[in-house]
Amino acid sequence: MASQAEDESFMARAIEVSRQNTGFTDTNPSVGCVLVKDGVIVAEAVTSIGGRPHAERNALDLAGEAARGATAYVTLEPCAHWGKTPPCANALAHHGVARVVVAVDDPDERVSGRGYQVLRDAGIEVQTGVLRREGERALSAYLTRKIKKRPHVILKLAVSADGMIGRKGTGQVAITGSEARRAVHELRARCDGILVGIGTAVADDPELNVRISGMEQYSPIRFVLDRRLELPTHSKLVKTARDVPLVVVEMPSSAEARDLAERRAVLASAGAEVLSAKNIEDLLLILGARGLSELLVEGGAVAAKAFLEAGLVDRILLFESPTVIGTGGIETPIMRADIPDTYSLVGETVYGPDRCFDYERPL
Repeated sequence: MASQAEDESFMARAIEVSRQNTGFTDTNPSVGCVLVKDGVIVAEAVTSIGGRPHAERNALDLAGEAARGATAYVTLEPCAHWGKTPPCANALAHHGVARVVVAVDDPDERVSGRGYQVLRDAGIEVQTGVLRREGERALSAYLTRKIKKRPHVILKLAVSADGMIGRKGTGQVAITGSEARRAVHELRARCDGILVGIGTAVADDPELNVRISGMEQYSPIRFVLDRRLELPTHSKLVKTARDVPLVVVEMPSSAEARDLAERRAVLASAGAEVLSAKNIEDLLLILGARGLSELLVEGGAVAAKAFLEAGLVDRILLFESPTVIGTGGIETPIMRADIPDTYSLVGETVYGPDRCFDYERPL
């Protein structure tokens, strides 16, 4: 029987493994599974890119006969429903696993509690809640969509030494260095969607894609909050709409809606989708129903402030730079000193001359 310290150590490894494919498993969660026998890891695996096979099946295939009598450390309750493949709970039982340790219960109604019951009915010892909080953090996007019916929202801001996020009338301003910018592109690749306000879309004319060699195909769906459909057709976003999906979100009054038919047609003919939403909360529910698990809000003080005031930001990434913007700067909507007590600092990372402070709040 493993000690609590051993269980936590192996579960920490399973959580680390699970993060390898975060954002690359479609609507399925990126789960980690570590198989341990006689105190030694005999196999470890993560959910495959695209979502299948699941982590447990990958680990069992790697372990082969060594899985018999082993303990499986899994970051999420093993599935119990039949889909394109048999349930993972049944596969663990079939391969003779003796004990299963889980971090997080699955809120999916097809699984919740049923995975554990399949295991216990097969005579397998089950222990749950090991490193639950850490497991929830790793699975935050999936859990938010399942529990709150909306994507997990990350607000990313690059802030200068004098508290600015840009300069009025000058388009894009490089606040952070190359290391931090690469980290942001890696983050984009792991998110389902990226959102900016119309002010940023017009002023900066961004592309909002992933510009890392070999990862371009992971560019997220691009969203622009554009109440009156003012996004120019000559913008980079519209010009690339047939290459990378673009959704222009209108939030017009009933009177305005009647006047926007022509603009909708123009944007649609360029390959963009026009989506109507009542407000930000309504938009997030629509995106959750479409299967989006993670939304990166990356541009504009107005959009950032709107999400913050609506209480719809789950994670805040503040990239702080020694760069000084000076006269004409656009003030950041939030500084470290302003972050509410409901958020906790969970990490700090150095990227060359810049530092990123990572704040999260519980589900």
